[in-house]
Amino acid sequence: MQIYDRDIHHLPFYVKFWNQLKQFPQGLATGAKSHPTVSGPAAAALVSAAFSCFALMVNQHFCSLFKVWETKVWSLGDWIPGSHNPDPLYGEIGSYSGKETIMLIAWLFSWFLLSQLWQNKQVPFSTIFFCLFTFLVAATVMNWHPLFPYLPLMPK
Repeated sequence: MQIYDRDIHHLPFYVKFWNQLKQFPQGLATGAKSHPTVSGPAAAALVSAAFSCFALMVNQHFCSLFKVWETKVWSLGDWIPGSHNPDPLYGEIGSYSGKETIMLIAWLFSWFLLSQLWQNKQVPFSTIFFCLFTFLVAATVMNWHPLFPYLPLMPK
């Protein structure tokens, strides 16, 4: 049975939706009609992700140093399932739920801010690479126990 253009308007919404969904991979394979002219939006997405990793580690250090801050961060992550779980079989993720929340906020805020700043700009590759390298190396080094002996090796 062949469906003509005039019959498409009379189809139920779920049939229209399903027909659009079936076309999904083909649309990706054909690509865009024009290539991007600026690198700002992509740079904003990449740098904001690296920055959020750095923000997670900074927050980890604050939580290790200041227990009051850890309590506030944990209360910020109460919305995540398993944050406070009394079941000994599954345990709880504890204050990491708040750290994840702060990482999410840092990522979204920095992505929004950088995308507004770099929206129509050509960001040089060296700038993108420097930011990515700096944030990711700093986040990795901040996780290294010999440099920061106050960080616990084992969870409490």
